[in-house]
Amino acid sequence: MHAEAAALRADGPAVLVELPGHVHAWSVTRHSVIQALTGDPRVSRDPRRHWPGLADAPEGWSLAPIALQQNFFNAYGEEHRRSRRRIAGSFSPRRVERMRPQVRATADHLVEALAAVPYGATTDVRQALALPLAMTVICDLLGVPHHLREKVGPAIDASLDPSADPGRALAIQAELHDTLSEVLRYKRQHPAADLTSDLLLPSDTDGAPMPDPVLLDTLFLMIGAGYETTVNLITSAVQALLTHPGNLDRIREGAICWEDLVEETLRFEGPVMHVPMRFAVEDIDLGEGVVIPKGDPIIVAFAAAGRDPELHRDRPERFDPTRTSKEHLAFGHGPHFCPGAHLARLEAYVALTTLFERLPDLALTCPGEQPARLPSFIVNGPVGLEVVPHPA
Repeated sequence: MHAEAAALRADGPAVLVELPGHVHAWSVTRHSVIQALTGDPRVSRDPRRHWPGLADAPEGWSLAPIALQQNFFNAYGEEHRRSRRRIAGSFSPRRVERMRPQVRATADHLVEALAAVPYGATTDVRQALALPLAMTVICDLLGVPHHLREKVGPAIDASLDPSADPGRALAIQAELHDTLSEVLRYKRQHPAADLTSDLLLPSDTDGAPMPDPVLLDTLFLMIGAGYETTVNLITSAVQALLTHPGNLDRIREGAICWEDLVEETLRFEGPVMHVPMRFAVEDIDLGEGVVIPKGDPIIVAFAAAGRDPELHRDRPERFDPTRTSKEHLAFGHGPHFCPGAHLARLEAYVALTTLFERLPDLALTCPGEQPARLPSFIVNGPVGLEVVPHPA
């Protein structure tokens, strides 16, 4: 995926590519161009207002759950700002810090289970720690009942597979709708002190309740973005640390800190690669002879920005938490900057410190082998990561 991004970056500030469903979009991989476009009011995320090709989007389009969702993620201008305010407070730094004991308790429980693995036996750290930690935290925040959590994760995972054929994509979308509708019905019957119950209340601005399609898409966004990205961040950080064990020694010596490790992982292996889609509100001249015409779709390769040699001239393809600048766009940029960035960083910090303090001899099962990657150009991370908690 990074090799493809590097090739696209070398071809120009934006390159026309074909997405699933024979939809063409401009791929942007350079840090400076991503930063400029994501903060530019001439770029919108709203397909209903700014994509003339929406009517031609194929039925059963595998990218529809993300590209066509109806919530603040795809809103534009004042509508986006107003909608975003409804959830922003739940992810403020102060609110997130109050969640630290809960995150720590969950991580402690999961790592204790890892510690109980017999000597020499292997386990998948993605499935055993990263996924259940992230899913527990976001579901607790949203009030998703325990009996529905095992259904929610797989339904969202399936919706992030852009390779699904139209028939399979429609089935995935129907299952996702049914699962999230079940969550919504439960919360209407059992309101509590959680974000979903808050979203069911009338808006402070106009006193109107949020329409059900918007509520369902907001749940999809909050749960999906709240756990999928964090799972990939934690798993990639563990992989990087075990692949370069000298960095663990540097942390123990105080030469670098855990935050350095997290930020370098975000730069080196951002948990989200391409985010479809944005749209040109008017013609946008990027220079080098490249003009994105009004109405054309744009996909932004956020994970590619951290390896841009124009920004990081010293071996950007090398994982190095000692580097001075770890600048990245892993959480986006501009008005659509990820509101859950503070929470993701907290979860990664707690997961890593708990794991390596409790299991200092943790090792990769197959050092030198690269695990299979997720089959998606949207999210970025290993399918799994086999480790040995207690090397024999």
